[in-house]
Amino acid sequence: MTTTSSPEPAPSVYQQRDQPDGVPPLALTGERTLPDVPEENYWYRRHLVVYEWIAQRLQGLRAIDMACGEGYGSAVLARSAASVVGVDANPEAHEHARLRYVRPNLRFERALVDSFAEQADAVVFLQTIEHLEDPGAVLDHFRSLVGSAGAVFVSTPNVLTLAPKGAPRSDNPWHVHEYRRHEYEQLCREHFSNVELYGLFHARKLRAHELALRLGWDRVHARLGVTGRFYDWFTPAIAVSDFAVRAAGEADMDRSLDFLAVCRP
Repeated sequence: MTTTSSPEPAPSVYQQRDQPDGVPPLALTGERTLPDVPEENYWYRRHLVVYEWIAQRLQGLRAIDMACGEGYGSAVLARSAASVVGVDANPEAHEHARLRYVRPNLRFERALVDSFAEQADAVVFLQTIEHLEDPGAVLDHFRSLVGSAGAVFVSTPNVLTLAPKGAPRSDNPWHVHEYRRHEYEQLCREHFSNVELYGLFHARKLRAHELALRLGWDRVHARLGVTGRFYDWFTPAIAVSDFAVRAAGEADMDRSLDFLAVCRP
């Protein structure tokens, strides 16, 4: 984590630590987030809290975790869902997930998200739609998988808090399009008849850190020469409880870190 409120992912020099025997560690590229990388903990917890929020709503259901990456989110969903399929096209991520996360109700498939076809009660697609050239076609595909009674959970960063102040977008090279609230809500409503929008916000110590930055904390820690020591402690200490998911009507969505749309046909 850097000293800004929405740091960019750490560089690829970092690699997962302390993996189980026989499980190859993955390198951090910025394209996906990873557990077991202390420097990446802010992003990992930011993603994990949304998986845990969704898992509470999948009790006894069949779920597909599209673009599942390292697989940690699929494993979280499998704690409550009847079955989970984690889908990812990357061969290294697929092999890692298959070996690390072993549960009787969880399996991993190497496939593209726009072609993997299996009926489910829910499709989960987090922090990936911003990578797509044709997001509408993928949303239509997901809608076809959940039938008339299922749900599609889709999240994306809020460009207003991801990009540097005044910039039109972030410098993430993998992002094709970064969304404002109205753009994202419009996209989802073009493909689903019922869309509930939620936002992810800082809470507890991340909220305190956010307020400290407004009061000039960047100047203070630099002047005192404690920048490295502070963030070497602070970033690994971030927990899921330092984030909060709130409904659109309960908070200023322009301040949200990420948007989460719960879409139903």
